[in-house]
Amino acid sequence: MIIPAIDLIDGQVVRLYQGDYDKQTSFDVGPLAQLQSYQAQGAAWLHLVDLTGARDPAKRQIDLIATLVAGLEAKLQVGGGIRTEAQVAELLASGVRRVVIGSLAVKEPELVKRWFEKYGSEAICLALDVNIDERGEKQVAVSGWQSGGGKRLEDIVAQFSSVGLKHALVTDISRDGTLSGANTALYRELAQAYPDIHWQASGGIASLDDVAAVRDSGAAGIIIGKALLINQFSVTEAIQCWPNA
Repeated sequence: MIIPAIDLIDGQVVRLYQGDYDKQTSFDVGPLAQLQSYQAQGAAWLHLVDLTGARDPAKRQIDLIATLVAGLEAKLQVGGGIRTEAQVAELLASGVRRVVIGSLAVKEPELVKRWFEKYGSEAICLALDVNIDERGEKQVAVSGWQSGGGKRLEDIVAQFSSVGLKHALVTDISRDGTLSGANTALYRELAQAYPDIHWQASGGIASLDDVAAVRDSGAAGIIIGKALLINQFSVTEAIQCWPNA
C-alpha cells in the first residue's frame, strides 16, 4: 500500500528535517491540489500531519482538514496534536478515516486504550517514532520528537495488544527527511515479530528501489512525503512498484 503524505504548518505544505521545526522546507502548492494529484494517480489512502497542531494543540487545523476531506474520495489518516477524545471524535466526524496517535500513547496509554475500545482498532493508528541506539534499542520519542519518551517500542506494542492494535506507523527519526533510504531491517524485524499488525514504514524514502525494499520487508504500507514533493518519482510509479491491495 502506497500512502502519499503531506505535512502542514499554518495551511502551508512543508517538510521538516528529522522533525526539526527550524529545518523547514516549504512547497508552493496548495494542500488540496497536492492530495488530489496523488489521488488521481491511484492513491487509495493519504496521510496528513498537522504540524501546527503537533506543536500547539490549541491551534489544530481542523477546519482546513475538514475542507480537505470534503474534496477527496481517497481515505485520509491524520495525526498531529491530538490530545483529547473530543479531538478524535471531531476528526472522525469530519470524515477522517483513521486518527494517528503518537505522544499520548506513550504518556497516557490507558486513556488511548479506551479510545481503541470505543472507536475500534481500524479508526486509530499508533505513530511510534523511534531513535535507535548503538545497542539496537528502539526508544520512542514524543512531543514532535522534541523529547524522549523513555519507553521501548516493544513495550508499547505489548500494552496495546490487549485492545487489538492493528495499525502502527513507525518512523526511524534518523532517516526522516534525509532521502537516505528506509530502515528496511527495522520493518522486517517488526513484521516478523508482530505479523498481525499492519506496519506502515516512514522515513528516508528516496527511490523506487527503496519502495521495493520496504515492500519486500513485510511492511503493510509505506508513507512517502518528501520524495514525491521533489519529484524523485511519482505516485503512479510507486504503485507500479508496489500495487495497492
